[in-house]
Amino acid sequence: MTPDQKFARYVKCSLVGFILIFIYYVIADIWFPVTPQARVYHSVVQIAPQIGGRVTNVVVSNNQAVEADDLLFEIDNSSYLLVYEQAKLAYDDAKLLNQRLDTNIKVLEAQISAAKAKQHEQKLLKNRGEKLYKQNSISEQNLESIRANFEASESSVTAFEAQLSAAILDRGDSGDNNLALHHAANQLAKAELNLSYTKVRALSGGVVANLQLLDGAYASTGTPLLAIVANKADLVADFREKSLLNMRIGSLAKVVFDSRPGEVYDAKIVSFEAGVSDGQLSANGLLSTTETSNRWVRDAQRQRIHLQLSTNETLLANMPSGARATVQLLPDSWFGQWLGSMQIRFISWLHYIY
Repeated sequence: MTPDQKFARYVKCSLVGFILIFIYYVIADIWFPVTPQARVYHSVVQIAPQIGGRVTNVVVSNNQAVEADDLLFEIDNSSYLLVYEQAKLAYDDAKLLNQRLDTNIKVLEAQISAAKAKQHEQKLLKNRGEKLYKQNSISEQNLESIRANFEASESSVTAFEAQLSAAILDRGDSGDNNLALHHAANQLAKAELNLSYTKVRALSGGVVANLQLLDGAYASTGTPLLAIVANKADLVADFREKSLLNMRIGSLAKVVFDSRPGEVYDAKIVSFEAGVSDGQLSANGLLSTTETSNRWVRDAQRQRIHLQLSTNETLLANMPSGARATVQLLPDSWFGQWLGSMQIRFISWLHYIY
């Protein structure tokens, strides 16, 4: 065989090999797709104080594991303690004021009873005086004096009853339903709550990450000062849209992590992401923006899926957030699952090299 014939043979074999690989790629990308665009994500909780003040004591250190309600750092509580004491005094004053009002009400009720007794006495005198006047036993001047005393007793009762109504209105409801006492209790509860906010605690378990906070820093309300990487992890993978054509929730998958070359883990699809940021529309009052591209073949759109390991459930929790992985999806047929398993096993070996 001449050199030209050998070269032609090599070219033909290369073309056949390229065509076979291309056909395999097209079939594999539809029936058992694979992607290296997979990551382990942990939820990150940003810790922001609910009040402002100078940081006096940072309790935790960087990369320290914490549990829910663990103390993270403290804020100077001197001003909040004064507000709490003032609110407590105001609450005690409200209780004393209610006691004084209760005493005043009792006094007015006693005065009304005495005034009514006096009114009854003056009424009897008035009736007797009118009879005596008809009998010409007393003068008209004496009768007018008796009538004036009776009207004065009536006015006295009316005045005391008006004072009693005003006192009852000032007192309000009894017990904790009293308006003044309830207002003071709310102020006291608010001051106590703000005082408790001087001790900033973890809302969930996790690991303190990228801690830059030092004693003496000023904490502003709502400004994050540190982050906690939650223990709960989520494994996500991004596939081209057509690669997910034959996949559904519960479909089997194989996962290889870059940090664990040669190890293949069983997994399954638990959910499909509802959308991506490119598909988000905001009601911003602007006109729509059309997509422009000079490329004849545009980049394929990727969609995200969420996976769950069938075994080693604690593995993801112990991995750092952002850890990379390669995901191989498997079809329902046993032959496709065998090919996919061989493909991901080969990729796991390659992780020893790159």
